[in-house]
Amino acid sequence: MRQKITALVAVCMTLTVRIWAQAPSTTPYKANDRFEQLGPQLPTPNTFRTATGAPGRDFFQNRADYDIKVELDDANQKIIGSERITYYNNSPDALKYLWLQLDQNLFEKNSTANLTTRSAVSTSGSNLTRLHNLNNAEPGAQVDPQKEYGHKITAVRDATGKPLKYTINGTMMRIDLSAPLKPGQNFVFGVDWNYNITAYYGRSGYEFFENDGNRNYFIAHWFPRLCAYDDVNGWQNKQFLGQGEFTLIFGNYKVAITVPNDHIVGSTGECLNYKQVLTPTQFQRLQKASTSKMPLKIVTQDEAIAAEKGKPTGKKTWIYKADNVRDFAFASSRKFIWDAMQTDVYGNGKKIWSMSFYPKEGNPLWEQYSTRAVEHTLKSYGNRTIQYPYPVAISCHATRYGGMEYPMISFNGGRPEPDGTYSPGTKAGMIGVIIHEVGHNFFPMIVNSDERQWTWMDEGLNSFCQYLAEKEWDYNFLSGYGEPQRIVPYMKSDPATLSPIMTSSDNIIQFGPNAYDKPAVALNILRETVMGRELFDYAFKEYARRWAFKNPTPADFFRTMEDASGVDLDWFWKGWFYGVEPVDQDLVEVDWFTLNTQNPEIEKALARSEAEAKAKTMSKIRDAATKDQTVVAKDSTMRDFYNSYDPFAVTDADKKRYQDYLASLNEEERKTLDSKNNFYTLTLKNKGGLPMPVIIRMQFEDGTDSVARFPAEIWRFNDAQINKVIATTKKVTQWTLDPFQEIADIDTDNNSFPRQAQKPTRFQLYKQQAGGRGGAQGPNPMQQQRQETQPPATQGGAPRR
Repeated sequence: MRQKITALVAVCMTLTVRIWAQAPSTTPYKANDRFEQLGPQLPTPNTFRTATGAPGRDFFQNRADYDIKVELDDANQKIIGSERITYYNNSPDALKYLWLQLDQNLFEKNSTANLTTRSAVSTSGSNLTRLHNLNNAEPGAQVDPQKEYGHKITAVRDATGKPLKYTINGTMMRIDLSAPLKPGQNFVFGVDWNYNITAYYGRSGYEFFENDGNRNYFIAHWFPRLCAYDDVNGWQNKQFLGQGEFTLIFGNYKVAITVPNDHIVGSTGECLNYKQVLTPTQFQRLQKASTSKMPLKIVTQDEAIAAEKGKPTGKKTWIYKADNVRDFAFASSRKFIWDAMQTDVYGNGKKIWSMSFYPKEGNPLWEQYSTRAVEHTLKSYGNRTIQYPYPVAISCHATRYGGMEYPMISFNGGRPEPDGTYSPGTKAGMIGVIIHEVGHNFFPMIVNSDERQWTWMDEGLNSFCQYLAEKEWDYNFLSGYGEPQRIVPYMKSDPATLSPIMTSSDNIIQFGPNAYDKPAVALNILRETVMGRELFDYAFKEYARRWAFKNPTPADFFRTMEDASGVDLDWFWKGWFYGVEPVDQDLVEVDWFTLNTQNPEIEKALARSEAEAKAKTMSKIRDAATKDQTVVAKDSTMRDFYNSYDPFAVTDADKKRYQDYLASLNEEERKTLDSKNNFYTLTLKNKGGLPMPVIIRMQFEDGTDSVARFPAEIWRFNDAQINKVIATTKKVTQWTLDPFQEIADIDTDNNSFPRQAQKPTRFQLYKQQAGGRGGAQGPNPMQQQRQETQPPATQGGAPRR
C-alpha cells in the first residue's frame, strides 16, 4: 500500500475521483461480447412463446390418457401388460403417425446405448473391467445372460381391434395411422407387451435380498408411452441413451396392478380399493393416519418380517387413479414396512398424504426420518413455487445409494449399517436424496421441462431448491449443493474437459458437476449476490406459476427471470450457462490518497515531516558526528539567506491565501474539504474471464470493518482490468475480495491486499500399522461410541429387524 499526498485543491480532487471511477483503460477487452444481449442465441419470440418468457396465445400441448392392466410375475421377474390409450391432438398440425417410447429397449444387446458405451480393460493387477460394464448402457444394471431384455410388443390395434402398422427404431416405436389425425381430434388404440425386469440400476428394476430370498420391485419406464409433440421440436423422438432422461406429456391414468397377494404396493396416484387389498387392521390404521400429524405404521416391521418368511397363496389387484400426470411408476414387495400421515401442508384445508415404503434393512433411519422429510419437502418447495396439487407423495427405499423420481413416488437410497448405526454422511445423504427426489415432483413432474435435452432444467433447479429445503430442515445440514465454493474444483478444471451447462443431456462430459452442482450454485449466486432474495424469489415463483403443467424451454426460464425482476441477466446466462470460464478476480494494487487541505498549518507540517523522514539516510546519520567540521559550520562568511531560511515556516501570506481559498468554496466543496476522507484507488483484474460482482471488505485500523458491493456491470467498459475509487473516513489496513465466498472465485490467494500469507498445509507423522493403509474402514461415530460405552458382552448386538 502506497500513500500519496496530492497537490490538488479539494474541488479538483472531487472531479478527479469521478474521472478515476469511470475512465476506461486502454487494455483490449470484449465487454460488448459479455454485456450485450443474448439476442440471436435465443429463439425468436412468437405466438407460442412470448418475449416475456410466458406461454403465448397459441401455446398448445397434446395429451394422452391411459387405461393399463399390468401383472408383476415375481417368479420370473417379468412384467406383462396391456394398455388402451386415448391420444388428443391439440396442435395445429395433422399427424400422420404417432411416436411412442420403449425405454426398456435400452437393455437390448445391440442398442445404440450399449454399442456406444465407452469401456477399457486394465492390465494392472486384478483391476479388470467387469463384463456388465462392457455390455450395459447403465453401469450396475446387472442382467441375466440367459434372458433377453427390452420391450416385446405382442399387439398394436385400433379401437375396433384392427392391427396397426408399427415400426420399432431402438427405444422408439412409430405407429402409422390410416388417416391423418386432424387438430382437435383424438385417436384410441391399444398395445400389449411384456419384458424381463433387470436388477435395480438406479432408475428401475429389482433388489434381491439373499438372506431371505425376496425381491423389492421398483417399476418404471415399463409401459409404451407417447412422445411429446410441441411447437419447439415437433416430435421429440430422440433416442434414450441412458443419460438424457424423459420428455413426456400429461394425461389421466387408470392402472390395475396385479401382484402376489402378500405384496404391498406403493404407486403414483390414489388407490381406489384399499379396503379390498388391505387387512381390516391395516385399513383401520390408514384411516387413523388420515388425521395424524406424525407418521403411523400401516404395515409394521413385525408384519413385514412375517411376510418375508411366507409364500403367496394367490394374487391381488391394486387399482390406482392419477389425473394430470406425465408418467406412472410403482413399487411392490412383501418386505415393505409402510408408514403414512395425511396433513394440511399449506394450511389451506387441503390435506396431502406423505408416505414411505421400506424394508427392515432401512431402519432405524427410515422410520424416523423419511415421511417427515416428504412432508417438509412439499412445504418448502410449495412455498417457493406452487402448492403441491396431487393427493399423495411417496418415498420408497431402493438400495443403498442414489435416487430416482416419478409423479407422486420416488425411489431413494440411504441405508444404515447392518448393526443399525450410520455415519453423519449416511443420514444427511438419505434425507437429502429424499428431499431431492420428492422435490422432483415440482421439477420436472409439474414444471414439465424437456429432460432428454436439458438436464439442468430439472436437476439444476431441483438441486437448488433442495439446498434451500435442507437449510430449512437443519441449519447445520451437510448440504451437497448450493454453496459457491463447492463448484470451485470443477471450475478449476481444464476448459477442454468442461461442457457448458447449455449442453444437451447425452453429450455432457462431467455430468454431475455440470447438470446439478453448477446450475444450483449459479441460482444461489443469483439469489444471494446478483439479484437479492426478494427479486429472485418473486421471479422464480413466477416461472413456476407460468409453466406449471406446461413444457418450458431454457429461453422461457431466462426471459421470465428477467421479466419478473427487472434485472438484466443476459451477461449472467452467457457466462454461467453458455460458457466454461471460471471466476478469478485479482486485487492487484491499492493506492492511497488524501486531500490537500491548503491549510498551511497542516500542509507545511506534513511537508516538514516528509522531508525530515527522507533526510534520514544512512550517510546522513553517520555524518552527523562530524557536521560541525564542515566549511559552512566553521566559516560564517560562507553562509547566506538560505542557510537560515525555513521553507516550511507558515507566513502571513500563506494564511491570507488560505482564507481566500476557503471563501471561494461552495457548501458542498467545503463539506468535502472538512470530511478528512481517505481515497483508495483499487486496481482489479478479471483473470478468470467470467465477470461477476465485486465484493470487497475493508478492515480499518480501529478494528472495525465494512463491505462494499459493486454490480457486475462495473466490468462493462473493460472486462479485463478496472480501477475503482473508494472514499473512507477511516484508514484501511486490509482489503479482501469476496470475503463471504459468494462468487466461486477459484483463486483466493490473490484476493487480499496487502497479500496475506496462506495457512500452511498440515501434515501428520505416520507410523506404519499392521495391515497398512489398505485395511478395513474404521467404525462410524455411532459404532465407535457404542464400542466405548457398552459392556463387551453387548457390543455388536444387532437391532430388531
